[in-house]
Parts: sequence; C-alpha cells; structure tokens
Amino acid sequence: MYFFGAYDVGQDMLWGLPYEHQTQGEVLDFFILLRQRYPHDQRLYIVLDNRSAHTTPAILEWVRHHKVTLVLTPTYSSFLNRIECQFTPLKKFALSGSNPRNHAVQVAAILRYLIYRNQLKVKPKARHRDVRVNLC
Repeated sequence: MYFFGAYDVGQDMLWGLPYEHQTQGEVLDFFILLRQRYPHDQRLYIVLDNRSAHTTPAILEWVRHHKVTLVLTPTYSSFLNRIECQFTPLKKFALSGSNPRNHAVQVAAILRYLIYRNQLKVKPKARHRDVRVNLC
C-alpha cells in the first residue's frame, strides 16, 4: 500500500488517500481528485519529487488543461518539500507501536489521524488567487 498525501500550505491542511501502486494511473487519479478540491479558476501548484510516474506524457497533457503547475524538487532534496515534515507526526501518532491486522486497519488509523490533525486549530482562509499544494 502507498499513501499519497497532499499538504495545503495556505490552509495548513493535510489530506491523502491509499493506493495499491504508484503508477501513472494512480498518480493521475490523485491529481484529478486534488484538482476537484479547489476552485477551477485557481492555479494549483503541486510540489513533488522527480519520480518518473509524476511526469508521464498523459499527466503532462492533463496538467496543461487544468491550471496545474508541477514543481519538481531536485534529486536528494526532499527536505525542500514542506509535506515531508507532516509525515513524521503521521507515522508517530497513527502507525508507531501498532501492528495492524491488515491494510484496512492501517488506512483507518491514518485517516483518523488526518481528521484529528486538521481539526486542531482554526485555519486561515487562503489569501491568494493561486493555491500551493505540496505532494509527496
């Protein structure tokens, strides 16, 4: 199982979904769902690593038509992606010290953490016309 996560920097919101693989089909599906979370007139900046599945011709074609800009971090520079520091607490609170029976139990723990984490404080409204989202 792979967890695709997105972090909205402007609203301090963490969101994500589990996938069985990390192929271009799953990546494109996640991008489509991510795009649906924001008004279509806003440009969406997605920061991600330079995995080949993120920049296939099908994804680049979709990006061109949906006001999305992909921002690739350099190799060995994951620390530049602001979502990375969100994964440590997720692992600590949702997965550390647990021995889930199956992936469904593990996914449920992750989703419970996301709900808890996003309700911790009142989020300011995005002040910019463009919305930046980090993706890993």
